[in-house]
Amino acid sequence: MSDVLPDQGDRAPMRSYKRRGSRITPGQADARERLWRAYGRAVDGAPLDLLALFGRVAPVVLEIGFGMGEASAEQAAAEPDRDLLAVDVHPPGQGALLREVEARALTNVRVLDGDATLLLREMLAPGSLAGVRLYFPDPWPKRRHWKRRLITSEFLDLVAVALAPEGVLHVATDWAHYARSVRDLLDAHPAYAVLPDAPWRPLTRFERQGLAAGRPAQDVAAVRRSPAPVP
Repeated sequence: MSDVLPDQGDRAPMRSYKRRGSRITPGQADARERLWRAYGRAVDGAPLDLLALFGRVAPVVLEIGFGMGEASAEQAAAEPDRDLLAVDVHPPGQGALLREVEARALTNVRVLDGDATLLLREMLAPGSLAGVRLYFPDPWPKRRHWKRRLITSEFLDLVAVALAPEGVLHVATDWAHYARSVRDLLDAHPAYAVLPDAPWRPLTRFERQGLAAGRPAQDVAAVRRSPAPVP
């Protein structure tokens, strides 16, 4: 899940997360230590060379907030012709995804540590992404916290610049109000056309928890209209 910090004072920069204390297992820590040089990268604001990062020309999809990474690895394995940038800030999830990458011998996954909004704003070239995925971002269900939700018009602006024409933004949430809010924002945004059906995705661990609590998932997807913006 991805958390966004509340606005503070004179509009602190938007961020896609809030760091939380987390406990990493020995196996996760080992995978992170051994595999980070090959498959990991810090979100540091420097422009990202996707060709150099993946070593090939292929459509690149960005996943923001991948949790423990099982669904990310499953989708990457099912889509070998696509490259996956998976960004999160929690070391246990990074280590868990890297273990999956090694176990499945995946060559099309890179794990990024840091703020997805910084990645979108400063590191990715305009029109460089074939897709952006947000599976179960923090819904901030209390009304007074809605302003903390990641998906806002400002965030959709960043995504629109990074998406290539016909690129797809895919959001999944198990909170009905958040799904309606995302759909309304996309309907109102001139860069997107909402799709009647969302692309396939795997069942996630967080989704199973929502189903057990009586919250079925809702998917909202939109395509980037042509033309993409000129930088």
